[in-house]
Amino acid sequence: MTVSQNVFTNEEQKKPQKSGALKTARLAQRIIMMVLGAGMMSVALEIFLVPNQLIDGGITGISIMLSDIFDIPLGILLTLLNLPFLVIGYKQIGKTFALSTLFSVVVMSIGTQLLHPVNPITVEPLLAAVFGGVILGVGVGLVVRYGGSLDGTEIVAILVSKKLPFSVGEVVMFFNLFILSSAGFVFGWNNAMFSLIAYYIAFKLIDITLEGLDQSKSVWIISDKFRDIGEALTERLGRGVTYLDGEGGFSGENKKVIFVVITRLEEAKLKSIVEDWDSDAFIAIGNIHDVKGGRFKKKSIH
Repeated sequence: MTVSQNVFTNEEQKKPQKSGALKTARLAQRIIMMVLGAGMMSVALEIFLVPNQLIDGGITGISIMLSDIFDIPLGILLTLLNLPFLVIGYKQIGKTFALSTLFSVVVMSIGTQLLHPVNPITVEPLLAAVFGGVILGVGVGLVVRYGGSLDGTEIVAILVSKKLPFSVGEVVMFFNLFILSSAGFVFGWNNAMFSLIAYYIAFKLIDITLEGLDQSKSVWIISDKFRDIGEALTERLGRGVTYLDGEGGFSGENKKVIFVVITRLEEAKLKSIVEDWDSDAFIAIGNIHDVKGGRFKKKSIH
Protein backbone atom coordinates (compact mmCIF):
# COMPACT_ATOMS: atom_id res chain seq x y z
CA MET A 1 0.00 0.00 0.00
CA THR A 2 2.82 2.35 0.87
CA VAL A 3 4.64 1.53 -2.36
CA SER A 4 1.49 2.20 -4.42
CA GLN A 5 0.97 5.51 -2.70
CA ASN A 6 4.56 6.52 -3.43
CA VAL A 7 4.24 5.58 -7.11
CA PHE A 8 0.97 7.51 -7.38
CA THR A 9 2.56 10.50 -5.71
CA ASN A 10 5.56 10.39 -8.04
CA GLU A 11 3.30 10.21 -11.08
CA GLU A 12 1.25 13.14 -9.82
CA GLN A 13 4.42 15.13 -9.29
CA LYS A 14 5.66 14.45 -12.81
CA LYS A 15 2.52 15.67 -14.59
CA PRO A 16 2.48 19.26 -13.33
CA GLN A 17 6.23 19.58 -13.99
CA LYS A 18 5.81 18.43 -17.56
CA SER A 19 2.80 20.67 -18.08
CA GLY A 20 4.61 23.62 -16.52
CA ALA A 21 7.66 23.09 -18.72
CA LEU A 22 5.47 22.90 -21.79
CA LYS A 23 3.65 26.11 -20.85
CA THR A 24 6.96 27.86 -20.20
CA ALA A 25 8.33 26.74 -23.57
CA ARG A 26 5.20 27.93 -25.37
CA LEU A 27 5.26 31.25 -23.54
CA ALA A 28 8.93 31.73 -24.39
CA GLN A 29 8.22 30.94 -28.05
CA ARG A 30 5.32 33.36 -28.05
CA ILE A 31 7.39 36.17 -26.54
CA ILE A 32 10.31 35.58 -28.94
CA MET A 33 8.07 35.59 -32.00
CA MET A 34 6.20 38.71 -30.88
CA VAL A 35 9.52 40.50 -30.24
CA LEU A 36 10.72 39.41 -33.67
CA GLY A 37 7.50 40.56 -35.34
CA ALA A 38 7.44 43.91 -33.55
CA GLY A 39 11.13 44.39 -34.32
CA MET A 40 10.52 43.73 -38.01
CA MET A 41 7.78 46.35 -38.04
CA SER A 42 10.18 48.84 -36.43
CA VAL A 43 12.70 48.15 -39.20
CA ALA A 44 10.02 48.54 -41.88
CA LEU A 45 8.93 51.87 -40.44
CA GLU A 46 12.25 53.54 -39.60
CA ILE A 47 14.50 52.08 -42.31
CA PHE A 48 12.07 52.09 -45.25
CA LEU A 49 8.72 53.87 -44.87
CA VAL A 50 9.10 56.90 -42.58
CA PRO A 51 12.32 58.30 -44.16
CA ASN A 52 10.57 58.20 -47.54
CA GLN A 53 7.38 59.79 -46.16
CA LEU A 54 5.34 56.63 -46.71
CA ILE A 55 2.78 55.40 -44.20
CA ASP A 56 1.00 52.25 -43.11
CA GLY A 57 -2.70 52.05 -42.32
CA GLY A 58 -4.39 52.32 -38.94
CA ILE A 59 -2.96 53.95 -35.83
CA THR A 60 0.54 53.52 -37.24
CA GLY A 61 -0.30 55.68 -40.24
CA ILE A 62 -1.89 58.36 -38.05
CA SER A 63 1.17 58.30 -35.79
CA ILE A 64 3.54 58.77 -38.74
CA MET A 65 1.60 61.81 -40.00
CA LEU A 66 1.29 63.40 -36.54
CA SER A 67 4.99 62.76 -35.90
CA ASP A 68 5.86 64.65 -39.08
CA ILE A 69 3.45 67.53 -38.41
CA PHE A 70 4.24 68.12 -34.73
CA ASP A 71 7.81 66.73 -34.60
CA ILE A 72 6.95 64.23 -31.85
CA PRO A 73 8.95 60.97 -31.68
CA LEU A 74 7.08 58.20 -33.50
CA GLY A 75 7.57 55.68 -30.70
CA ILE A 76 5.79 57.90 -28.16
CA LEU A 77 2.81 58.45 -30.48
CA LEU A 78 2.53 54.72 -31.26
CA THR A 79 2.21 53.93 -27.57
CA LEU A 80 -0.06 56.82 -26.59
CA LEU A 81 -2.51 56.46 -29.48
CA ASN A 82 -2.82 52.71 -29.01
CA LEU A 83 -3.42 52.86 -25.24
CA PRO A 84 -7.15 53.80 -25.36
CA PHE A 85 -7.86 50.92 -27.72
CA LEU A 86 -5.90 48.53 -25.50
CA VAL A 87 -8.11 49.52 -22.56
CA ILE A 88 -11.19 48.79 -24.67
CA GLY A 89 -9.66 45.51 -25.80
CA TYR A 90 -8.88 44.52 -22.22
CA LYS A 91 -12.52 44.98 -21.22
CA GLN A 92 -14.26 43.69 -24.33
CA ILE A 93 -11.99 41.12 -25.99
CA GLY A 94 -9.77 39.61 -23.32
CA LYS A 95 -6.88 40.11 -20.96
CA THR A 96 -4.39 37.88 -22.80
CA PHE A 97 -4.97 39.57 -26.15
CA ALA A 98 -4.73 43.06 -24.64
CA LEU A 99 -1.53 42.31 -22.72
CA SER A 100 0.05 40.63 -25.76
CA THR A 101 -0.84 43.66 -27.87
CA LEU A 102 0.52 46.08 -25.25
CA PHE A 103 3.79 44.13 -25.09
CA SER A 104 4.13 44.11 -28.89
CA VAL A 105 3.33 47.82 -29.21
CA VAL A 106 5.89 48.74 -26.52
CA VAL A 107 8.58 46.63 -28.24
CA MET A 108 7.72 48.26 -31.57
CA SER A 109 7.85 51.74 -30.02
CA ILE A 110 11.25 51.08 -28.42
CA GLY A 111 12.49 49.68 -31.72
CA THR A 112 11.49 52.80 -33.64
CA GLN A 113 13.27 54.99 -31.09
CA LEU A 114 16.49 52.96 -31.35
CA LEU A 115 16.40 52.84 -35.16
CA HIS A 116 15.46 56.47 -35.75
CA PRO A 117 19.09 57.69 -36.12
CA VAL A 118 19.89 54.91 -38.62
CA ASN A 119 20.09 55.99 -42.28
CA PRO A 120 17.50 54.49 -44.65
CA ILE A 121 18.63 51.69 -46.95
CA THR A 122 16.98 53.32 -49.97
CA VAL A 123 15.52 56.70 -50.87
CA GLU A 124 13.68 55.30 -53.87
CA PRO A 125 9.95 55.40 -52.91
CA LEU A 126 8.97 52.31 -54.93
CA LEU A 127 11.74 50.16 -53.44
CA ALA A 128 10.90 51.47 -49.98
CA ALA A 129 7.21 50.65 -50.50
CA VAL A 130 7.92 47.11 -51.73
CA PHE A 131 10.54 46.04 -49.20
CA GLY A 132 8.99 48.01 -46.36
CA GLY A 133 5.63 46.40 -47.12
CA VAL A 134 7.13 42.90 -47.16
CA ILE A 135 8.97 43.30 -43.84
CA LEU A 136 6.00 45.04 -42.22
CA GLY A 137 3.57 42.36 -43.39
CA VAL A 138 5.68 39.49 -42.08
CA GLY A 139 6.20 41.30 -38.77
CA VAL A 140 2.52 42.02 -38.21
CA GLY A 141 1.64 38.47 -39.29
CA LEU A 142 3.99 36.97 -36.70
CA VAL A 143 2.51 39.08 -33.89
CA VAL A 144 -1.07 38.24 -34.90
CA ARG A 145 -0.21 34.54 -35.29
CA TYR A 146 1.04 34.42 -31.72
CA GLY A 147 -1.93 36.16 -30.15
CA GLY A 148 -1.32 39.89 -30.29
CA SER A 149 -1.80 42.92 -32.51
CA LEU A 150 0.16 46.02 -33.45
CA ASP A 151 -2.69 48.38 -34.22
CA GLY A 152 -5.69 49.50 -32.17
CA THR A 153 -7.97 49.90 -35.19
CA GLU A 154 -8.31 46.12 -35.34
CA ILE A 155 -9.83 46.18 -31.86
CA VAL A 156 -12.26 48.90 -32.91
CA ALA A 157 -13.14 46.93 -36.04
CA ILE A 158 -14.00 43.84 -33.99
CA LEU A 159 -16.31 45.85 -31.73
CA VAL A 160 -17.91 47.84 -34.57
CA SER A 161 -18.58 44.68 -36.59
CA LYS A 162 -20.69 43.35 -33.71
CA LYS A 163 -23.08 46.31 -33.92
CA LEU A 164 -23.07 47.13 -37.64
CA PRO A 165 -23.66 44.90 -40.70
CA PHE A 166 -20.00 45.04 -41.74
CA SER A 167 -17.23 42.48 -41.37
CA VAL A 168 -14.01 43.20 -39.47
CA GLY A 169 -12.13 43.33 -42.78
CA GLU A 170 -14.56 45.87 -44.25
CA VAL A 171 -14.30 48.14 -41.20
CA VAL A 172 -10.48 47.99 -41.24
CA MET A 173 -10.47 48.69 -44.97
CA PHE A 174 -12.69 51.76 -44.50
CA PHE A 175 -10.43 53.17 -41.77
CA ASN A 176 -7.30 52.55 -43.78
CA LEU A 177 -8.61 54.05 -47.01
CA PHE A 178 -9.48 57.21 -45.08
CA ILE A 179 -6.03 57.30 -43.43
CA LEU A 180 -4.14 56.58 -46.65
CA SER A 181 -6.15 59.28 -48.44
CA SER A 182 -5.23 61.75 -45.70
CA ALA A 183 -1.56 61.04 -46.40
CA GLY A 184 -2.01 62.81 -49.73
CA PHE A 185 -2.59 66.13 -47.97
CA VAL A 186 0.41 65.63 -45.64
CA PHE A 187 3.06 64.01 -47.84
CA GLY A 188 1.72 64.55 -51.36
CA TRP A 189 -0.34 62.32 -53.62
CA ASN A 190 2.62 60.48 -55.12
CA ASN A 191 3.70 59.33 -51.68
CA ALA A 192 0.11 58.46 -50.80
CA MET A 193 -0.04 56.14 -53.82
CA PHE A 194 3.29 54.55 -52.92
CA SER A 195 1.89 54.10 -49.38
CA LEU A 196 -1.07 52.26 -50.87
CA ILE A 197 1.35 49.89 -52.62
CA ALA A 198 3.16 49.27 -49.32
CA TYR A 199 -0.16 48.66 -47.56
CA TYR A 200 -1.34 46.18 -50.21
CA ILE A 201 1.93 44.22 -50.10
CA ALA A 202 1.86 44.16 -46.29
CA PHE A 203 -1.78 42.99 -46.36
CA LYS A 204 -0.86 40.06 -48.62
CA LEU A 205 2.22 39.15 -46.58
CA ILE A 206 0.15 39.08 -43.38
CA ASP A 207 -2.07 36.43 -44.97
CA ILE A 208 0.91 34.39 -46.14
CA THR A 209 2.52 34.59 -42.70
CA LEU A 210 -0.71 33.49 -40.99
CA GLU A 211 -1.58 30.72 -43.43
CA GLY A 212 1.86 29.67 -44.63
CA LEU A 213 3.05 29.20 -48.19
CA ASP A 214 1.75 25.63 -48.14
CA GLN A 215 -1.85 26.75 -47.69
CA SER A 216 -4.35 24.06 -46.72
CA LYS A 217 -7.67 23.51 -48.44
CA SER A 218 -10.76 21.65 -47.31
CA VAL A 219 -12.54 19.55 -49.93
CA TRP A 220 -16.05 18.08 -49.98
CA ILE A 221 -16.87 15.51 -52.66
CA ILE A 222 -20.29 13.99 -53.36
CA SER A 223 -20.40 10.94 -55.62
CA ASP A 224 -22.06 7.54 -55.86
CA LYS A 225 -18.55 6.12 -56.20
CA PHE A 226 -17.46 7.63 -52.90
CA ARG A 227 -15.72 4.46 -51.71
CA ASP A 228 -13.58 4.13 -54.84
CA ILE A 229 -12.72 7.83 -54.82
CA GLY A 230 -11.90 7.79 -51.11
CA GLU A 231 -9.59 4.80 -51.46
CA ALA A 232 -7.92 6.38 -54.51
CA LEU A 233 -7.29 9.62 -52.60
CA THR A 234 -5.77 7.66 -49.72
CA GLU A 235 -3.64 5.52 -51.98
CA ARG A 236 -2.52 8.00 -54.63
CA LEU A 237 -2.67 11.38 -52.85
CA GLY A 238 -1.60 10.13 -49.44
CA ARG A 239 -4.40 11.86 -47.53
CA GLY A 240 -6.81 10.48 -44.97
CA VAL A 241 -10.49 10.87 -45.85
CA THR A 242 -13.65 11.01 -43.76
CA TYR A 243 -17.06 9.79 -44.94
CA LEU A 244 -19.99 11.94 -43.83
CA ASP A 245 -23.71 11.21 -44.09
CA GLY A 246 -25.74 13.67 -46.13
CA GLU A 247 -29.19 14.03 -47.61
CA GLY A 248 -30.15 15.64 -50.91
CA GLY A 249 -32.30 18.71 -50.26
CA PHE A 250 -34.23 18.28 -53.52
CA SER A 251 -34.31 14.49 -53.98
CA GLY A 252 -34.29 13.46 -50.33
CA GLU A 253 -31.82 10.69 -51.17
CA ASN A 254 -29.12 9.68 -48.72
CA LYS A 255 -25.65 10.65 -49.91
CA LYS A 256 -22.13 9.99 -48.74
CA VAL A 257 -19.86 13.04 -48.57
CA ILE A 258 -16.08 12.67 -48.70
CA PHE A 259 -14.19 15.20 -46.61
CA VAL A 260 -10.43 15.62 -47.04
CA VAL A 261 -7.80 18.27 -46.29
CA ILE A 262 -5.08 18.91 -48.87
CA THR A 263 -2.51 21.58 -49.75
CA ARG A 264 -3.01 23.96 -52.67
CA LEU A 265 -0.32 22.07 -54.61
CA GLU A 266 -2.38 18.88 -54.41
CA GLU A 267 -5.60 20.43 -55.75
CA ALA A 268 -5.01 19.60 -59.41
CA LYS A 269 -4.07 16.01 -58.59
CA LEU A 270 -7.20 15.57 -56.47
CA LYS A 271 -9.43 16.80 -59.29
CA SER A 272 -7.72 14.42 -61.68
CA ILE A 273 -8.29 11.47 -59.35
CA VAL A 274 -11.96 12.31 -58.88
CA GLU A 275 -12.41 12.83 -62.64
CA ASP A 276 -10.97 9.36 -63.30
CA TRP A 277 -13.70 7.73 -61.21
CA ASP A 278 -16.68 10.04 -61.68
CA SER A 279 -16.71 12.96 -64.11
CA ASP A 280 -20.07 14.12 -62.69
CA ALA A 281 -18.93 14.21 -59.05
CA PHE A 282 -19.67 17.38 -57.06
CA ILE A 283 -16.53 19.02 -55.64
CA ALA A 284 -16.40 22.01 -53.28
CA ILE A 285 -13.00 23.44 -52.27
CA GLY A 286 -12.36 26.10 -49.64
CA ASN A 287 -9.33 27.73 -47.98
CA ILE A 288 -8.61 27.00 -44.33
CA HIS A 289 -6.22 28.89 -42.07
CA ASP A 290 -4.90 26.15 -39.83
CA VAL A 291 -4.86 22.37 -39.46
CA LYS A 292 -3.98 20.52 -36.28
CA GLY A 293 -4.30 16.96 -35.04
CA GLY A 294 -4.96 13.80 -36.97
CA ARG A 295 -2.86 10.66 -37.09
CA PHE A 296 -2.61 10.13 -40.81
CA LYS A 297 0.94 10.26 -42.19
CA LYS A 298 1.44 12.06 -45.46
CA LYS A 299 2.63 9.80 -48.27
CA SER A 300 4.18 10.61 -51.62
CA ILE A 301 1.87 11.57 -54.48
CA HIS A 302 1.79 9.15 -57.42
